[in-house]
Formats: sequence, structure tokens, C-alpha cells
Amino acid sequence: MKAYFTDHFVLPLPPDHRFPMRKYSRLRERLVAENIIAPENLLVPDGATDAEIFRAHDRDYWERVRHGLLTPKEQRRIGFPWSPEMVERTRRSSGATIAACRAALVEGAAANLAGGTHHAFRDHGEGYCILNDSAIAARAMQAEGRIRRALILDCDVHQGNGTAAILRGDSSIFTFSIHGEKNFPYHKEQSDLDIELPDGTGDDLYLSILEEGIDRALAVSAADLVIYLAGADPFEGDRLGRLKLTKSGLAERDRLVLSRCRAHGLPVAVTMAGGYARDVEDIVDIHAQTIRLAAEFT
Repeated sequence: MKAYFTDHFVLPLPPDHRFPMRKYSRLRERLVAENIIAPENLLVPDGATDAEIFRAHDRDYWERVRHGLLTPKEQRRIGFPWSPEMVERTRRSSGATIAACRAALVEGAAANLAGGTHHAFRDHGEGYCILNDSAIAARAMQAEGRIRRALILDCDVHQGNGTAAILRGDSSIFTFSIHGEKNFPYHKEQSDLDIELPDGTGDDLYLSILEEGIDRALAVSAADLVIYLAGADPFEGDRLGRLKLTKSGLAERDRLVLSRCRAHGLPVAVTMAGGYARDVEDIVDIHAQTIRLAAEFT
């Protein structure tokens, strides 16, 4: 299975910044150490082109990102200070999801070892998200004539509000988000299918509800491709998650998603989305098991 990485594009963040950037390099190291992905299948993606970005984002917004013209308020809303490295990494991360979609359509599954930046709206970023890689990649696959319809299946603990807003009214891309009811973002957008969960939801209830949601989304979407946001933040040890899934429960989540997609003959491009556990190795454990399971479905 091919996996695309951008962790060598390091953002100049203070060491006490709450976003765990180190998880990305540690994930790649783990995948190699445990022979989950062969080194020759770990690839650096091209960056998303301006034309690809403009299918999901306003030209003015991206130009201001590119040229460092975001206001201090806009940067605070994103959560990262502007830097040239931020621009390059952002472009490459969206390019990684595009590349993962292309590879998945050939091989059955592929992964972006970052991505899942679902809080990026057409005209602004927030919640550590600058460009919406899922919307960009889905529309790129349509523009290239590779697919007609897509399903964005979002299991990050936070609602994919930017994805829902960008794709509202686009019947060719079905948006599904299962997330914490009382968690960020506090103003929710409307996905094609939203499932809101109370704080403290554990493995058994989560999996039963997810199973019903997946089956409904697959039936209604008539998709040719699934983009799966496999967040690590429903984990019981996550600082921002508020749900109570165990690592084994999250592995069952991944098996459920991947097996249902396989049963429908659907290729899956996997992105990592969020993860904020106090111990970065817990995040890496969860992401690595997602990639391990996805590799078994190729």
C-alpha cells in the first residue's frame, strides 16, 4: 500500500504548542520499523495546484495565505502562525490526499499520513486547518474523470464543519460525520448525514451507531470512492475528545469502515485527522493500527 508523507516540512512552532506535530514523524518511523509499509511505498507528494485548490476555496483566501497576508485574528483562528513552511506543508498535505485517492483507485487503499483538515472553510481556516484536503481531493478526482461520486466518511471526534459547508448543495459528494455533540465546533454545519454522540460514549454504543450510519451513507451516496478521516481523538485518553473509545474499539472502528467499503467494492483513501492524547505514542499507536488494517485491504 502506498502512503504519502509531509512530516519533513516542519512548522516553526514553539515547543509548548498544543498541536502534537511530532506525531507525524513518529508515525512514519513506526510504519517502517514494524514493516507495515515498505520504504519504497512511502512517498513525498506533489503539492496541490492552485487550480485544484480553487475548486474548493476562494481565490482571495488562498492568495492571502500564500503571501502571508492573513490578519492576526485569522492566524489565531487557525491556530498556527504564518510561515513559508506552513504554506508549503499545507499545499503538500492536500496533494498527499489527492495522491492517495489516485493510488486507492488503482490498488484499493492508500493513505495520507497527515490530512483530514476538515475545519477549513472556503474562505477561512480554523482549528489547525488551512485547506480542506478532502474537498480538494474529491473534486480533483471528479475533474480528472476518475470518479463521478464520492463519500467523505469522517470519524474524527469533531464535526467536519468546513467540509459540510464547502460541499453543501453538491449532490455528487456525500458528507458523513460522526462526532461529539458538545465538542468543537460549537456551531455545527449540516452534513448530508450527521451523528452526534454524548460525552462519554464508549466502544459498544459507538460501534453500533457507526455501523448503521455507514450502511446508510453507502446506500445513499452511490459513491465510487471513499475518503476516510480516521481520527485518533475519540480515544479515551485524548485531551480534546470527550468520548471513551479504547484502542481496541478504534481498531474495530477501522475494521468496520474498511470491511463495509470492501464489501461494496469501494476504494478507500485514508487520512489521519486529529489526535491530541497527552502521550504522543498513544496517538501514533492508533494511527499506525489504522494504516496496518488499511494495508490488509489492498
